[in-house]
Amino acid sequence: MDVSEVPVSQVDSGTKWMKRTPKKKNRGGNGEKRGAQRKVEEEEDEKKMENSEGAFPPNFSVSEIKNKQRRHAMFMKIKQEKRKLKLQVKKKKKKEREALGDKAPPKEVPKTIENQRVYDETTVDPEDEEVAFDEGTDEFSAYFNGLTNPKVLITTSDRPRGRTVRFCEQLATVIPNAHVYYRRGLALKRVIPQCVARNFTYLMVVNEDRKMPNGLVLCHLPDGPTAHFKVSSVRLRKEIKRRGKDPTEHSPEVILNNFSTRLGHSIGRLFAALFPQDPQFIGRQAATFHNQRDFIFFRFHRYIFKNEKKVGIQELGPRFTLKLRSLQKGTFDSKYGEYEWVLKRHEMDACRRKFQL
Repeated sequence: MDVSEVPVSQVDSGTKWMKRTPKKKNRGGNGEKRGAQRKVEEEEDEKKMENSEGAFPPNFSVSEIKNKQRRHAMFMKIKQEKRKLKLQVKKKKKKEREALGDKAPPKEVPKTIENQRVYDETTVDPEDEEVAFDEGTDEFSAYFNGLTNPKVLITTSDRPRGRTVRFCEQLATVIPNAHVYYRRGLALKRVIPQCVARNFTYLMVVNEDRKMPNGLVLCHLPDGPTAHFKVSSVRLRKEIKRRGKDPTEHSPEVILNNFSTRLGHSIGRLFAALFPQDPQFIGRQAATFHNQRDFIFFRFHRYIFKNEKKVGIQELGPRFTLKLRSLQKGTFDSKYGEYEWVLKRHEMDACRRKFQL
């Protein structure tokens, strides 16, 4: 095959080379036009939605709208209209009450889980003779009769972390005559006889998981009972905003709220026996155990009387929440212990309006 050479001049004359020139972007006019078009389209969509509200059937649900943005916009609009209507009804009722004065009907009590609570047969009546007899012969009778003074030993699980240790130290400042000891790998069955020999009335064990306190075993000595709690929402003093100064050594007042059933009554007496019966009012300190929906909230405050009607309070800390897991007769015995009550979540928590404490 012969290859013939072609001069460059013939190639250039036969072919035309096209040069691409970059187009100049008109950033000003086109962008503004597009933005204006989008605004017009959005306004038209809103008008269509407003006009289409009356066209919806009476059983129409917002969830049937497939477009996410339109569905959200419609939901927010309906919510705002309901809020306006509610405010109008509220203002109208207020005006009627002001016009009627003393003849106005009583205010409606809002429905809550607490006032819709299912009645419990074990609810304690303060004037019940059987309850009074049980209180006079139970494990805490010696304390309430003034025969013993509380003495508490606070310890932890094996190898506690810094947060758990600080939590125990702060608990010792809240509970008078409390002593913190390190566990040193001893079993509780060996610790309990030593506590009884040294006249301790309580053994408190703080358990931890992932460097956070998550459990509390409270054992009344020498005859029990023993309660096991789940601990959550722990806040130490440094983590509480606008807290007061560290508590003094005065014995605080104890407030127990909403322990109404027989089980709740026992737990309330268990907490009451931690503190001396004669509070020192000079210290103006109060420890509160508030039971709400079977969650026990602990708070520690200092109060001051500003005048005859106003009182100021200041939280001192720590704060935490308890949830009862089990109540055992006698001292701690995980193998052969007899349990008075054990939390069964799927059975007991099936009804939201039924509470155990």
